[in-house]
Amino acid sequence: MKSSGSSSPDTVPEPVSNVEVIAPNFKRKLSGVTSTIVQLIPLQRANGLKIVAMGPGLPGNLPKIGWRSLPGFWFRPKTRPFRIWHARRNNEMLAGILMRHVLRMKLSLLFTSAAQRDHKPFTKWLIRRMNAVIATSAKSGSYLQVPHTVIMHGVDTETFHPPATPEDAFTASGLPGKYLVGCSGRIRHSKGTDLFVDAMINLLPRYPEWTAVMTGRTTAEHKGFEQALRDRIARAGLQDRLVFLGEVPDVKLWYRRMTLYVAPSRNEGFGLTPLEAMASQTAVVTSDAGAYAEMVERATGTVVPAGDRPALEEAIERYLADPAKCEEAGKAGLEHVREHFPLQNEAAKILTVYERLFASSIRAGT
Repeated sequence: MKSSGSSSPDTVPEPVSNVEVIAPNFKRKLSGVTSTIVQLIPLQRANGLKIVAMGPGLPGNLPKIGWRSLPGFWFRPKTRPFRIWHARRNNEMLAGILMRHVLRMKLSLLFTSAAQRDHKPFTKWLIRRMNAVIATSAKSGSYLQVPHTVIMHGVDTETFHPPATPEDAFTASGLPGKYLVGCSGRIRHSKGTDLFVDAMINLLPRYPEWTAVMTGRTTAEHKGFEQALRDRIARAGLQDRLVFLGEVPDVKLWYRRMTLYVAPSRNEGFGLTPLEAMASQTAVVTSDAGAYAEMVERATGTVVPAGDRPALEEAIERYLADPAKCEEAGKAGLEHVREHFPLQNEAAKILTVYERLFASSIRAGT
């Protein structure tokens, strides 16, 4: 797939003079930020907003512009007093600042922050030059020293849905047992994969009807970490019931097959996987990393302190011992996500921020 850089043609259905919002994506590899942009733009455009992406690593069918459109930023769009540059990374904020303050382009700058740590001085300097800021959780907002709006990420409740076909049943997996507990994400220490493995080594022998899986890629630098976990599993004699699936073609299918989903991360940016699991009608146990504690309610699952393996194991065991508790939590989670976390809600709330910027007295280049 070609990037939308200077060598690629613009793939936007209207001229740049019509474009109201630009969502830059200055990272070639797929990331959570990229996924957010890809999912939101079609919904935002369906609401009448003339928004496009800009940068490499984007799907060919996503409306976007290339760097050859840059001269158009010196002129106002037809229907707005300026364009909004919606950055989600430091380099994107910096590009917006250069275009607005150095090149004097007609832009207003917006930044979405997901980081849950004290920002470095340079990042704070960049953020102070934004016209508006969005935080993806109250926790991430607590590290900001500027006014901001909290808008949590949502999930596509049509793509992630409860079991609907025989293929969605755990029995279709070919794995032993009656119930499935799993976690998803890259295999590494920060994701708490070892905490999940150790809990399963202790619990699975006591609950023979359960099987555990881990889905997700292991990058080269974490191969040793994975192998050490495999060795632990082998010593416990659980190779058939505690399984690394690797990067599966469709993780959505595995959410539907799970009775319980575990998110054991030690640290996280936002962390969408519990929402995806709940949208699939699956009970959840999570750490309090990322925004997990802000998305999981008592009826939908259990939250434990990040890095606390005994607490994680105890929480998981309560569900393994009572599959009916999983079913009850799964139903509550589905209702919770559909009410509070549909992707359409996120798109609508961001649109409100855009409109507030357009309606304000702030004018690009002033």
